[in-house]
Amino acid sequence: MSEALGAEATVAVVGCGTMGGGIAQVAAGAGHRVRLYDVRPEAVEAAVQGVRARLEAAVARGRRSREEVRALLARLQPASSLAELADARLVIEAVAEELAVKRELFLRLEEVVDAEALLASNTSSLSITAIQAGLRRPERMLGLHFFNPAPAMRLVEVVCGLATAEETAGRAAATMRRWGKEPIRVRNTPGFVVNRVARPFYGEGLALLAEGIAQPATLDAIYRDCGGFRMGPCELTDLIGQDVNAAVSRALFVAYRYDRRYLPPLIQEELVEAGRLGRKSGRGFYDYGPGAVRPAPQEEPPGPPARALVVEGPPGPLAPWVALAERRGLAVHRQEGSGLLAVGEAVLVAADGRSAGERALVLGRPVVAVDLCLDAETAPRVALAASPDLSGDARSRVAGFFQTLGKRVSFVADLPGMVVLRTVAMLANEAAEAVREGVASAEDVDRALCLGANYPLGPLAWAERVGIERLVACLDRLERHYRDPRYRCSPWLRRELVRRRLVARERR
Repeated sequence: MSEALGAEATVAVVGCGTMGGGIAQVAAGAGHRVRLYDVRPEAVEAAVQGVRARLEAAVARGRRSREEVRALLARLQPASSLAELADARLVIEAVAEELAVKRELFLRLEEVVDAEALLASNTSSLSITAIQAGLRRPERMLGLHFFNPAPAMRLVEVVCGLATAEETAGRAAATMRRWGKEPIRVRNTPGFVVNRVARPFYGEGLALLAEGIAQPATLDAIYRDCGGFRMGPCELTDLIGQDVNAAVSRALFVAYRYDRRYLPPLIQEELVEAGRLGRKSGRGFYDYGPGAVRPAPQEEPPGPPARALVVEGPPGPLAPWVALAERRGLAVHRQEGSGLLAVGEAVLVAADGRSAGERALVLGRPVVAVDLCLDAETAPRVALAASPDLSGDARSRVAGFFQTLGKRVSFVADLPGMVVLRTVAMLANEAAEAVREGVASAEDVDRALCLGANYPLGPLAWAERVGIERLVACLDRLERHYRDPRYRCSPWLRRELVRRRLVARERR
């Protein structure tokens, strides 16, 4: 195993914006003397003051002592030129996301630092191989992609370019572990793991919004309350910056040769054109101006309390709702059938990539589709979609059933795949493609999305919980419905499904 850099090694950070300042804080916190350089001297001072402010806040909360803070700040040393970085054993670049700028910087750094020093870029989207081009010793250069805010986010993507030596990657990963980070090894592909695999969260969310499935406040509430995500796509892109998020989408779309899986959402491009960039401009999907009030999610008014539930056959994905109804004291009547729950004249079906209207045509009964929930027991909300033949009274009875179970009820437009199921299917599909292409292992892909994007489960762990067969069927139905190759199922996911079926057959 490669040896980590010791605390006695000097670390340099070039580029002192938000990411550079955060990385410098992490390195100094690990005991290194850190030299900070930026072409704008005022940026260095701002970075140091930013670290100071964060540490003072930690002192105020009782998480740091003043002695620790003084010692850490003393290890931050501004540099007035690149020449002052000569003793650095690791240089991390965090300058503008422009390939020419980064290439020129590393060529200059190679003239300054020792031949054994590691060179790293914090790029989130540019090719490490392209940045290495022209270096005399490209084998010592790699990507170390930190996530914002760097002091708080544990994930670091360790990205190897074509020329990166194994010793370089191993030493960098060991150093990140010593810094208290969770490194994952990633092959050099556009977007690496997190920015690539997370694209469907934004892409599908904003596509659903454009199709009119719900208003932003309702859509975001479904992602949070039903899916267990920290934020929905509208509020998250407002926080990131619509321009920043759109730029990443455009870059991946181009890098993947205009593959429709990465098609930038037009609804987001329109916000950018209007200057509605989110929190930083005062308005995005939401208004952040003085006195602005966030719209409330759509919720059904109280319906009649439920006292009984009819279960027609094995409930399959709806089993957690049956168990919850039993725990809430409802009378559960079981009879023969094809896996439906009857509430009055309506039948409840699990979302599966078909619309409720399409299911109603097959069943000959009014249908309410139930979206995927991370945990039916603890989810505060349920998302439903109704077939056009559902009466107002039947809708109220269905709402009353879920309200009796302690849930807020949001009906959305009847689109195939609904919200959470459709998004999870696409996330798992993208994760499967990353594994198939050797970008990272399945375990590391899941770990990356949990640590780098704060997902409640990794996409492939979601697939295990939901069932790969259900997700593959959902993707196939979406592809047929939209006639759009963006929903094509990953060969890895389909191969895994076949493998499991064969194993199951052998066990019978």
